[in-house]
Amino acid sequence: MIDAFRKLFAAPPRETEADRERRQRLAAAALLIETARADFREDEVEETALKTTLCQTLGLSQSEVAELVTGASARLDEATSLYDFTRVINDYCEAGEKFGLITAMWRVAYADGRLDKYEESLIRQVAELIYVPHSDYIRAKLLAKP
Repeated sequence: MIDAFRKLFAAPPRETEADRERRQRLAAAALLIETARADFREDEVEETALKTTLCQTLGLSQSEVAELVTGASARLDEATSLYDFTRVINDYCEAGEKFGLITAMWRVAYADGRLDKYEESLIRQVAELIYVPHSDYIRAKLLAKP
């Protein structure tokens, strides 16, 4: 009983740099996966764009990206909202990184050659949740548009 009280009031363990980076990558991957899923179609082109984007932006190998996508998909399936992911982005990312994430989401959405209204709505929602100004939201859309 006393140990339970000690644990309750003990300082939480400090997060290491590696843990923070892993959480950040997982959150970004989950938001990209959700973008690919938003139109309710399993599209190999969007999945390829998602994996390519993760390889390029995070500097990971294909096997590391595959592992990241598997973990992020599992977390996304358990999640009840986007808050868990957007909170991590807000806690650890700067404005430029947030802009890069929104641009990557647009690239995934455009990968199949058409933009679905659900994809656009999701990206708008995420942009608002991570405090990306509307002008940057539009700039990212135009930058990613083929």
